Amino acid sequence: MKICVVGAGAIGGLLAVKLSQLGESVSVVVRGPHLAAVRANGMKLLMDGTEHVARVAATDRIPELGTQDLVILTLKAHQLGAVAQDLKSLCGPHTVLVTAQNGIPWWYFFRHDGPYQGTILQSVDPGGTVAANIDVAQVIGSIIYPAADIVSPGIIRHIEGTRISLGELDGEDTERLRALAQLFRKAGFRVRVASDLRSEIWVKLWGNCTFNPISALTHATLVDICQFPPTRELAENVMREAQLIGEKLGVRFGVSLEKRIAGAEAVGKHKTSMLQDVETGRPLELEALVGSVVELGRLTDIPTPHLSAIHACASLLAKVLRDAHGRLKVDAVP
Repeated sequence: MKICVVGAGAIGGLLAVKLSQLGESVSVVVRGPHLAAVRANGMKLLMDGTEHVARVAATDRIPELGTQDLVILTLKAHQLGAVAQDLKSLCGPHTVLVTAQNGIPWWYFFRHDGPYQGTILQSVDPGGTVAANIDVAQVIGSIIYPAADIVSPGIIRHIEGTRISLGELDGEDTERLRALAQLFRKAGFRVRVASDLRSEIWVKLWGNCTFNPISALTHATLVDICQFPPTRELAENVMREAQLIGEKLGVRFGVSLEKRIAGAEAVGKHKTSMLQDVETGRPLELEALVGSVVELGRLTDIPTPHLSAIHACASLLAKVLRDAHGRLKVDAVP
């Protein structure tokens, strides 16, 4: 099987190495020092005390790779538009394309039984560029739960977790979905086939749209946010707004708000991905995680005063960092 991982950073690199170990023909799309390192030394994965090395084809030019059987998109949502047109070169009539972005996906209202069928969310797909270039019939959605990071160019470290959820956008049980689930299981992942992937997306998003922007603005960890009464109250208010929107769209929240906050608190002194991006000067994954929920609030006529205020402040922070080519980090005073 020919498999291409587009955007093989921490999570994409983890998937690429594990799939390559099955003997599949794996290629990765990466750039900069990461590309040079993978070409020279292979993609390395540090997992369970062992270094695994996969010799994978690596390029920063998508059209060089040709038609694939499976394409896995592990780019962040705001990076998809720039490569959407090139992705067509990877897709033949039977190619399966797995999306693995955080937040509300660009395909949310496609193959969707509801009044908003076909609606394009400008927050995650400005101008509909992605939808215009990807055949949604080829898409299988996913939620990737493992944590990993890039130790140095070409070297990925698995931190914890092996859980992945996969689902057809219309919730159907299909042969290609079962085959994909079996492939990931063989690669060592704990796979759940979801008949209602959108509800599962919302449960994960519920925390991300709340704790990510609050942490980016305050430089606080999850436990700090949850144990400081004013920000705990703010988090509760944001989550209530998001829950109303999700329920208006037919989403079922299988966990209570209180339990979801308790789960975040139990993680402890963890910096969210958005806070890490602020500290390193990377673009913030703001629209897929927060802007999309604000947009869905407008679409469903659900007021979002707390969420909108946080989105406005985090958007300005993102602009300031982008304009200054800067980063922000709280360091101890000597």
